[in-house]
Amino acid sequence: MTDPRFGAGDAGPGEESPGPPPFPGKKIPGRGVRRPIAFPGRSSAPRVSAPPAAPAPPAPAPPSPAASCSPASSDASRPSSPAAVPESSPVSPLLDSALFDGHPARTPSGDTPDSLVSAEPPAEIAAVAAEVFGDRLGLAVDYARLLVTDGVVRGLIGPREAPRIWERHLVNCAAMSEIIPEGAYVVDVGSGAGLPGIVLAVARPDLRITLVEPLARRTAFLSEAVTALGLDSTVTVVRGRAEDVVDGPPAGADVVTARAVAPLDRLAGWCLPLAKVGGRLLALKGATAAEEAAEYRDAVVALGGSDPVLRLCGEGLIDPPATVIEVVVQSRPKPSIRAVGPGRDAGGRAGGRGSGRGRPRRG
Repeated sequence: MTDPRFGAGDAGPGEESPGPPPFPGKKIPGRGVRRPIAFPGRSSAPRVSAPPAAPAPPAPAPPSPAASCSPASSDASRPSSPAAVPESSPVSPLLDSALFDGHPARTPSGDTPDSLVSAEPPAEIAAVAAEVFGDRLGLAVDYARLLVTDGVVRGLIGPREAPRIWERHLVNCAAMSEIIPEGAYVVDVGSGAGLPGIVLAVARPDLRITLVEPLARRTAFLSEAVTALGLDSTVTVVRGRAEDVVDGPPAGADVVTARAVAPLDRLAGWCLPLAKVGGRLLALKGATAAEEAAEYRDAVVALGGSDPVLRLCGEGLIDPPATVIEVVVQSRPKPSIRAVGPGRDAGGRAGGRGSGRGRPRRG
């Protein structure tokens, strides 16, 4: 669900669209009909066209009186019937929703992504996936299938990331759930394709999660995925920038999460105001997390946060473990400090979705 009070229908950064479109087949002026998520599990086999009809035989000569009493002509000369269209393969009842049109998503080469990349966890990481997702592993597989199909086609996940979606994205995000308290209210800033927000919702059904994302095409995917995965009761999608939703329902969170959004100083300025005093910012970072925490310590403290602390999640399960910078909100940040720098929005984007350190993340 998308809260219309926080940016829904307003053009987001880099977007000229009117906001997340209505579900399938709804025509938006100037954009045509937008095809929603095409559901994985459907057969990628092409439809077999009917064979061309046989040429018409020459007109017969007028029948003789004797021929007029002959038996009816045989059906053997009729053209053969068209070949049967292959039936779709079975799909999960969870994913076989009337919300979607059922046409398989295709890459520019014409292949369906799910025919190229399996959504199942690789054998070498299957035990780890089962450990972090527990009895909701099947739901995690459904989400992985969305990412490697429509997530790739709609530009939310890079094609090279699809084969390693489990070890680099799903398991890595799920590991951070071990430091989130039970029943917490979580706001995920710059959610993109749902990393880590949807992953946390799958792994931890006890959490209430709001996904904050400014771009319309991403919020459209998020809304469709949340409905398809049956997460509507625990997950809300809000289209808007973090700075624009500070005074709305996303504020007052126990935990604010972010992954590959921006350097820690800017990230703290956008995320700390969304957490209650005593709440925490959990920023999923990479190999340079320690240097980043030291570099921006003074800026984070000036924003009302504690000294940044490094937390390693999934030790003993994944190698390397997920690195999270934790900041506790100690006081309300001053409005002047919270101002966003020129040319940047509160989703952490400055001409692209980068963190300012290392490779930008798509989705």
